[in-house]
This record gives sequence, C-alpha cells and structure tokens, in this order.
Amino acid sequence: GENVEYGIIAAVIASISFSSSLVFYNSFLPEIVSFDRYDKVSAMGFAYGYAGSVLLLIFNLVMIQQPALFGVTQGLATKISFLLVGVWWIGFAQYSFYYLPGNIYNKQPPKGYLLSGYREITKVFHSLKALPDLKIFLLSFFFYNTGVQTVIYLATLFADKELNMASSELILTILIIQVVAIAGSYLFARLSDIKGNKTSLIVMVVIWFMVCLGAYFTTQKVEFFAIAGVVGMVLGGIQSLSRATYSKLLPSDTTDHASYFSFYDVTYNISIVVGTFAYGFIEYLTGNMRLSALALGIFFLVGLILLVFSKIPRNIESAVRLGQS
Repeated sequence: GENVEYGIIAAVIASISFSSSLVFYNSFLPEIVSFDRYDKVSAMGFAYGYAGSVLLLIFNLVMIQQPALFGVTQGLATKISFLLVGVWWIGFAQYSFYYLPGNIYNKQPPKGYLLSGYREITKVFHSLKALPDLKIFLLSFFFYNTGVQTVIYLATLFADKELNMASSELILTILIIQVVAIAGSYLFARLSDIKGNKTSLIVMVVIWFMVCLGAYFTTQKVEFFAIAGVVGMVLGGIQSLSRATYSKLLPSDTTDHASYFSFYDVTYNISIVVGTFAYGFIEYLTGNMRLSALALGIFFLVGLILLVFSKIPRNIESAVRLGQS
C-alpha cells in the first residue's frame, strides 16, 4: 500500500529493540544464578521462551487461517496478530520487571549514553587480550553461529525455492522447529552436566554440519521435515549452552555483565550479516541454493576446530585455574 514505509520503519524499530533487549536478558544469567546452574537455567529460559512463542503462534495462525471463527477479515486478523505480540511482550515483561533485581552493583549512569556504550564495547574488546579462553570461544561462537542463524533465517526460503513447499507446510516447519527446540534445550543441558559444555557444543556443531550436508541432498518434503526436527533439537541446545558457556568464561570479579554481553550480541549480529551475505552471494554466483547450504558447513567446521582447542571450565574451581577470576 501507500503507507508501506511505516511498516518498514516499525520493523526496523522492532529489530533494534529486540536486539537491544537480548543484551540485558542474557546478562542477567550470571547475576541471578550460581555458576553450577548456568547450563540448566539458561536451558529453562530458552525452553520457556519457545513454549510461549508456540502458544501465541498457534493462536495467531488459527485466527489468520480461520478469521470467520473470530468475526474478522483475514487482513484484520493479521493486524490483530501483530498487536497481540506486543501485548504478549508487555504483559509478561511486567513479571520480569517485578521479580528481577535492579541495580545490584549500585552503578551510576554515565553521561553520554550512546558514546558510553561504544566505549564499553571497546573496553571489552581490549580485555580479551588477557582472556585467551574467552577470545577463542567467541571466535568459535562467531563461526558456528554464522551457520546457525543463516539456517534459521533462510530455511523457509530454501524450502520454498528448492522444494516448492506451500505456505502451510512452511508454517508447519516453523512449528516443528519451535516445539522440538524445547526438548533440545533440556537434552543438551543434561549432556553438559555429564560430559561438560565443550563436549556438548562439539556434538551439536557436528550435527549442524550434517544438517548442511543433508540439506544439499534433500529432494523430498518428508526429508526436509526430518531435517527441521534435527535443527530444532540442536537449535535450542546450542543457543542456551552458548550463553551459559560464555557466562562461565567471564571474569568472576567483573560487574560489567551487560558490557560483556553487548560484545556477545555484536558478535551474534555480525555473524548473521556475514552468513546471510555468504549464502546469497554463493547462490548469486552459482544459481544453486543447495551449494549455498553446503557452503555453510565451512563455518561450522571452522567453529568446530576452534572449539576443540578451547578451554571451557566445568566448575568454579576450574574457572579459577583457567584464570577467569
């Protein structure tokens, strides 16, 4: 329509707000949970998040697909769905605002918020010189997260173009991923308890690499649904365990959790840009989206190699020995 620019502006503001909120959401983990519970609570956070998103997604999909049941048109149902997402966020945020601790370190806000934010990120970047284990993990995270986020963002595009899947089938794919991710978060948190974060992350990155190989050879819709199930299983696990592992590698005496997670979030978003660009550029050069999916495996391989050489503490004592204190 004539007012499409308003939709674009709203989407940009929503993206900025969402990315910004993740910094503080993630940085709460080391402030409200003891070291030995990072994995479990991080998994619970993602599992509950996926469960909540599935509930609202299903309700909105029913309303959009069957608007007559609600006495509205499909166009109005779509608009209402957007509003419901906003109400959902605002409503559940009140619970968080009420129970989560406030300024636990009694910090005073600096002058010049914007410049101060960039200074904090720069300070974290320079601090990595004295934190080699954190630096290696961040590099590993950058590469394997490049593959993870690209798969998430472009899986439905792959299914649409390569397998000619209908919109209803794409929606089913999203639901499969969301539901299975709940179990995946808990599964790999449990594996980390038994084998440690490093082993769990290595297993998941290997599975992600196999997903890229599987996508290259996928020709049937049922095969794609199977791959979607595998993606869901390792998606929730790798997101929750990456956050927990990063928390374990932070200096134990730091109070700058938001600053460190700002850097984590910058790494996260840059990896999305790199991954989607690489995916699109390879398709542009070859005209084959399957080759793009296969090429994502390179990012996972590099991340895997870095993980193998990383040192990740299993308890607070080993963290001290590794120099995180």
